[in-house]
Amino acid sequence: MSEPLATKLATYALSLDAAALPEPVLACIRRRFVDSLACVLGAYDAAPVEAAIALARCVPVASSSVIGTDLRTTPDLAAFANGTMVRFLDYNDGYMGREPGHPSDNIFACLALAEAENAPGRDLMAAIVVAYEIQMRLQDAANLNQRGWDQVNYVTVAVAAAASRLLKLDVARTTQAINIALNGHIAMRQVRSGELSDWKGCSAANAARNAIFAAQLARHGMTGPSPIFEGNMGFFSQVSGPFTLDANAFGNPQNGEYAILRSLTKSFPTNGELHTAVWAALELRSRIPDLSAISAIHIETTEFNCRVLADAQKFHPKTRETADHSLPFNVARALIDGEVTIETYSDAKIADSTAAALMSITKVSEDPALTAMFPQHLPNRVTVTLASGQTISSEVVSGPGSLENPMSDKDFEQKFRRMAGRHFTEAVQDRILAFTARLEHQRDYLELFENMAARR
Repeated sequence: MSEPLATKLATYALSLDAAALPEPVLACIRRRFVDSLACVLGAYDAAPVEAAIALARCVPVASSSVIGTDLRTTPDLAAFANGTMVRFLDYNDGYMGREPGHPSDNIFACLALAEAENAPGRDLMAAIVVAYEIQMRLQDAANLNQRGWDQVNYVTVAVAAAASRLLKLDVARTTQAINIALNGHIAMRQVRSGELSDWKGCSAANAARNAIFAAQLARHGMTGPSPIFEGNMGFFSQVSGPFTLDANAFGNPQNGEYAILRSLTKSFPTNGELHTAVWAALELRSRIPDLSAISAIHIETTEFNCRVLADAQKFHPKTRETADHSLPFNVARALIDGEVTIETYSDAKIADSTAAALMSITKVSEDPALTAMFPQHLPNRVTVTLASGQTISSEVVSGPGSLENPMSDKDFEQKFRRMAGRHFTEAVQDRILAFTARLEHQRDYLELFENMAARR
């Protein structure tokens, strides 16, 4: 009988040679780290973040830091609070395989344990590579959302493996960490269906929290249901359907095909699959003399976008979480404002009658030709009909942050400074960026957390 998949993942997680990670991979991690810090800064004082911090304050333990505060708590609660900050704006990186996901959801779970375990920067970076590799390979392997299950189930597996590495577990105990984490913490897709709640931005952070708890249990000898993937009532049977993964082909110094290099980044604080619709709308805006002349808007898109970003509630968003996942709302606001920023999802702009009027004349439909490009590309086409009868159209297949047009180090720095300006002096910003630029050489993380809490 072949080795269980959980054991194969465990073996990969523990065998990756941190010292042999190539510079392009280390550089990518540093960029994702800066990008995640930028996202965190946009979530300071957000209501879900305040709730997560309030819970962490109930368990004051000198172990892992909560970003933006002087609070230290348990690794799992720090991972939850910090992970909630990363996801709040929907501005962090993403990847679209058969299942969508945000692999940077793993970064601050790894950081929480690295701080607690006194793991140096290069060990932290290796754990991040493990998490990206496992999550993204699982995203390539099987779709979950069409079966009613959520993408963060893959975060659970990825963090369980990465956490086990940071805890220095052996293969047997790492396998048990994956078994425990996956069996006990399956998340439903309802979190991203219809009117969206605070939990949309917390679901991945909770998956990471659960995974750390599972790894800590395994450290102390707890065993879990096995084989968790292949069993009669396991993940294949109940959740994903069967699939195969060749862990020997995962990113390593021999084959060099690291998944993290395929992750995508965002230029707008919104769902990644609709970014090209925003770019198309912005291009059209320059060709429309008067918005009142628009008589109809037609958004042609992929099957995924029709199903996930254009259901009935997305035409009448009431919450930030619904608005930033609404294809018609984002196109309307791009046409009105000529930009999509954090302020796009303010209560006033969500309730704006001008946006509501444009959404009322918007139709969204699938174009099979666009679906055929998915997920290698995330295309959208926007066509506007004017009162004169004239139609103008713009189609965008990929935009900034894609593999074809990746963001540069300067782009990430500008994104960070744009988000940091409201909180920190330029000198503090410089110190945070300097720390990240030498992440693999850091021996502890106190300097980072002190600077991230040094608010004006």
